[in-house]
Amino acid sequence: MEIASHFDINNRITLYTGDCLDFLQEIPDQSAALVVTSPPYNIGKEYEKKTSLATYLAWQENVIKECYRILREDGSICWEVGNYVNNGEILPLDIMLFPIFNRLGLHLRNRIIWHFGHGLHCANRFSGRYETILWFTKTDDYIFNLDSVRIPQKYPNKKYYKGEKKGEFSSNPLGKNPSDVWEIPNVKSNHVEKTIHPCQFPVELVERLVLALTNENDLVVDPFSGVGSTAIAALMHHRKAAGSEIVEEYVAIAKQRIQDAENGKLRIRPMERPVYDPQESKAYVPPKTINLHQKMASESRRSPIRNPFSGASRATRASRCPCGSRAGAGHPSVGSGRGGYARHEGRALSP
Repeated sequence: MEIASHFDINNRITLYTGDCLDFLQEIPDQSAALVVTSPPYNIGKEYEKKTSLATYLAWQENVIKECYRILREDGSICWEVGNYVNNGEILPLDIMLFPIFNRLGLHLRNRIIWHFGHGLHCANRFSGRYETILWFTKTDDYIFNLDSVRIPQKYPNKKYYKGEKKGEFSSNPLGKNPSDVWEIPNVKSNHVEKTIHPCQFPVELVERLVLALTNENDLVVDPFSGVGSTAIAALMHHRKAAGSEIVEEYVAIAKQRIQDAENGKLRIRPMERPVYDPQESKAYVPPKTINLHQKMASESRRSPIRNPFSGASRATRASRCPCGSRAGAGHPSVGSGRGGYARHEGRALSP
């Protein structure tokens, strides 16, 4: 697979080395179905220079405006951020950045809490164990494939106990909505995906967004692409990927990871693996080895996922309207929020 260094709409994968604003200017208007990223937090990491909060927010506004420009009418922006820390005081960046998105007329669909169990231990405040993903859409007609990201039901065998449906299963057999609180391990030293990047995206975090908010062959853009986790998640599921990164070493690692994925050597943590709990004995789910040369199954054709609650298995299928047509871009009711299939089985926006 050729990895292009400059953007072209026909590229399968673009990794640009340099400033994200220069990269975004290469992308035509309304090209991307999804912009998903985690920008620097202005806390002095090796890939950023700490500035005043006002300067940081002005820079972020310029980047967000460019992301808005390249976003399709049915597209989404997911901005994953933590806290800006100044002299021991925290300032939540999602709250600071929200007005920028709001001024552009973007619609906030969820404020997703990404919860993880490991991190630095604080002495003068409670240890931080979550970050937030602001999910915005450009319009009210947007892609949302809930069936592609359902998770096992807590009570899969629960049945109606009265009424016309008495004795029938009361839960969706495809699984439940994963809600807006996601417990996904962060990438620390013993994580199978760990590289030298100090704040690396877990692939499964981006996978859920890619599967829910895009369709096959759509373009996924990450202006702060780091070591390429977003690109890997997109390519795994037959999406196009484009990203930029200013640290050349990170770009080299991203290219190597993509090459490893092509050769069937890249190992990631699978989405279906439950978070480790020493008090419970669940079947071990090994790391997943990616091979981009094989026909990677989209969620409509994935292998059955073992349900850790019931011992049953289920196959996750792409969203389908009761009329039988596949849900996604171009379907008149998907994600519209105005009835139709988007309202079926709790389709109010909770990916």
